[in-house]
Amino acid sequence: MYYHDKRLQYPVRVDSPDPIYARMLQQAIGGIEGEIRVCFQYFFQAWGNRAPTTKYRDMLLHTATEEIGHIEMLATAVAMNLETAPTKVQEAGAADAIVGAVMGGENPRHIAEGMLHKTLLSAGMAAFPGNSDGLPFDMSHIYASGNIAADMYCNVAAEATGRTLAVRLYNATNDAGMRDMWSFLIARDTMHQQQWLAVIEELGGAAGTLPIPNSFPQSEENQKFNYNFFSTSADGSPPPAGRWTQGPSLDGKGEFSVVQNQPMGEEPVLGPARPDSGAQSQQIG
Repeated sequence: MYYHDKRLQYPVRVDSPDPIYARMLQQAIGGIEGEIRVCFQYFFQAWGNRAPTTKYRDMLLHTATEEIGHIEMLATAVAMNLETAPTKVQEAGAADAIVGAVMGGENPRHIAEGMLHKTLLSAGMAAFPGNSDGLPFDMSHIYASGNIAADMYCNVAAEATGRTLAVRLYNATNDAGMRDMWSFLIARDTMHQQQWLAVIEELGGAAGTLPIPNSFPQSEENQKFNYNFFSTSADGSPPPAGRWTQGPSLDGKGEFSVVQNQPMGEEPVLGPARPDSGAQSQQIG
């Protein structure tokens, strides 16, 4: 059960409305790095969480609900940036002379048509649940495995890519209001990265969580290959040395080493095609 408050989580102000920036903001709403993605990722992780304690479920629900507020902020920012957007394609092509330069030389009319189709015809000059190219978010990047450690590592990656996008959008505008909004959202990305890493630490860190799932007995792994880095250089030259090529493994259960990758199996030879398979007669034995 959820509640709402009509007030925004953080103030959203646009000093100089910019329809092109509105399009860029859509990536932070419905892109694969966006807020819809993390919101529903955290919800589904919470709804499917099974553990002796409910604290991880509760934490995920708190943060997922917070992310709804971030979507609301960004949707408001999109609408505010469209305040001065032209309502005719002809106006857009004539008025937005900077569009071509901003978007790398594309035809301003094409950009305006695409933007107007979504914001005017479909959304009434408002945000929509899609990315900056107008593609709807399809939930294909929602990761909820039922394994708390796996989910936390996925969440760190989601917040890291989301913060990267946020920083780029911060740098893409000189609007003081938009930069103030991003300073808040970037700060929240910082916290969320930290909290997911804190869960991993609470679970025992790398030593306690790896390999995932840690419930599978490693005695049943092929012990010859579980801490080898496979070098695939055609000339057999060794890879550059790194933390992953020598020394103790991060989980403390093995030693890293380098192995030149060599074929260990035979060339596969399949049997003849079946008579009813639709193959050529020369293929059928």
